[in-house]
Amino acid sequence: MAQSFYITTPIYYVNDVPHIGHAYTTIAADVLARYKRLKGYDVFFLTGLDEHGQKVQQAAAKGGIPPQAHCDKLAPQFQELWKRLNISNDDFVRTTEPRHKTVVQRTLQALYDKKEIYQASYTGWYCTFDERFWTEKDAVGGLCPDCKRPLDQLSETNYFFKMSKYQHWLVTYINEHPDFIRPRARRNEVLGFLQKPLEDLSISRPKSRLSWGIELPFDANYVTYVWFDALVNYISIPGYLTDEPRFHTWWPADFHLIGKDILTTHTVYWSTMLKALGLEPPKAVFAHGWWTVSGEKMSKSRGNVVDPNAMVAEFGIDAFRYFLLREVPFGQDGDFSREAFIGRINSELANDLGNLLSRTLTMIERYGDGKVPEPGEPSAMDNLLQQTAVKLLGTELDVHLNNLEFNRALEVILGLVQLANQYIDRSAPWNLAKKAEDRGRLNTVLYNVTETLRFLCLALAPFMPHAAEEMKRQLGLMLNFSKPLLSAEITWGGVLPGTEIAKGTALFPRIDTTKSQGESRVDQQQPGTPTPPMSSAGGEGQISIDDFRKVALKVGLVAAAERVPKSTKLLKLQVDIGTEKRQIVAGLGAKYSPEEMVGKRVVIVANLKPAKLMGVESQGMVLAAGDLEVSALLTTLEDVPPGSTIK
Repeated sequence: MAQSFYITTPIYYVNDVPHIGHAYTTIAADVLARYKRLKGYDVFFLTGLDEHGQKVQQAAAKGGIPPQAHCDKLAPQFQELWKRLNISNDDFVRTTEPRHKTVVQRTLQALYDKKEIYQASYTGWYCTFDERFWTEKDAVGGLCPDCKRPLDQLSETNYFFKMSKYQHWLVTYINEHPDFIRPRARRNEVLGFLQKPLEDLSISRPKSRLSWGIELPFDANYVTYVWFDALVNYISIPGYLTDEPRFHTWWPADFHLIGKDILTTHTVYWSTMLKALGLEPPKAVFAHGWWTVSGEKMSKSRGNVVDPNAMVAEFGIDAFRYFLLREVPFGQDGDFSREAFIGRINSELANDLGNLLSRTLTMIERYGDGKVPEPGEPSAMDNLLQQTAVKLLGTELDVHLNNLEFNRALEVILGLVQLANQYIDRSAPWNLAKKAEDRGRLNTVLYNVTETLRFLCLALAPFMPHAAEEMKRQLGLMLNFSKPLLSAEITWGGVLPGTEIAKGTALFPRIDTTKSQGESRVDQQQPGTPTPPMSSAGGEGQISIDDFRKVALKVGLVAAAERVPKSTKLLKLQVDIGTEKRQIVAGLGAKYSPEEMVGKRVVIVANLKPAKLMGVESQGMVLAAGDLEVSALLTTLEDVPPGSTIK
């Protein structure tokens, strides 16, 4: 029987518009769920909506409709977004559903019967926005400590859960289970909170003040406090009190993924509630950080809330998923900016991953008649590529994802992509294709890169499911990502020689950064390929001699060279053109190493307007011959001085 894995997100408040924070938590949970399914686990992935409470009641009243109709109107915006983001949740709970409400009432009755709930009068400061009471010492200046909104002083009779009874137990439990609250800073935060006396928790609201909620089973004059209702979803949907065998299959949950703003409710309120019910806490609660936007806190008033729908429409689903988990370590705060987003797409997804797929398929078409060739005996360079790929799927991915180190997992995946690109550069298949005696070596290189892409398909499937499917299709691979493909060791040699490829459009087209926000244009040209040549005769392809004279061609001497970081093709050259030295970025790295370029005479376009390539300014263009790959530099037969004019 397969091992079970149960993962949850918070249930999001229905009055909120889905934003980057909601998407972040849900995408992270989806990656873990997809990965565990590939590993052969029986997975239950739960997300949903919190639909009760005072804010919903007030919003519905303002709109002139019943609260249930208000929720029914807003709920689809989350459900549709999750479908759009390719979220593979197994269930979606709405706290207004009878299956949930019944369990909440039975849970309340059980605690009441055990005398864990009592009635008492209370005077305190109440925050309508957060729907919670604060003590006098917490209400500094009459403001809520969390949201900084004004508090109302209320005196009323309510029902209370004996949360204080479990304070000592909870402190001991946290200390004895260091992985229960993660990351470590959040664990320390909760332990710090528990150094103060823990008060009992008000778990009801009088219907005279709030009618929109689940009625207490033992007092029809009250409804349930929204957090006591909401937290129960984690056990109500897997079958608590309704399907005990199913419930014990899934509980305790392996991971609750939450934002750090609801840490106390999920670690203190929820854990003590479970203890009172005689249930174990979840195995781990992981609280991630917040996203800012270009250094500023997101807020509707600032108008800087990142809309996931808009990001997906402009840049694509997988690019959005990739960026959120690649940009910052999960658990830390992160900053979202279009510049950083586009930079990741262009450098890592287009230049590195997309280009690796494109150039591999192009070479198989050109040198292998569109079929993956039979490999020969491996060299030391081949073995390094193979060992790196096997290690990625054998240990590295598992370690990083089990620790929720999504950015580290993507880092090692990208490391294999870059190694494969370097392997192509050093092997130079375009040179091997020139000699019949090198044919065996050429076949080995092409096979090894294709096999590396198979490993990358498997590694990327949890993160970018659409991209993995498209890679699989273009490579002609027979992979079914709904099957437990990673449940056994992945061995090298899975691609069958003779497999027919089906090259398609660019996996991740580059983003044109010259357009303003909302007008970004993707360059549909395959990454790394040249612009199609002008027509050689007639029409717009011809230029006049005056047009040609506008181009200043000069001889330059390369004084220094180095690779541009995160690029396999770009070299940064310092070129002496007699009167000055120019910095020029050239796409020669697949043909020449930096060391080979130093001392070479090159022909440059000296009056080209400066431009930035991957953030590095280029003050000219080096001319070279070649179609898809650079085959030779343009130079002079004679030893002419730098700065000489070409005419």
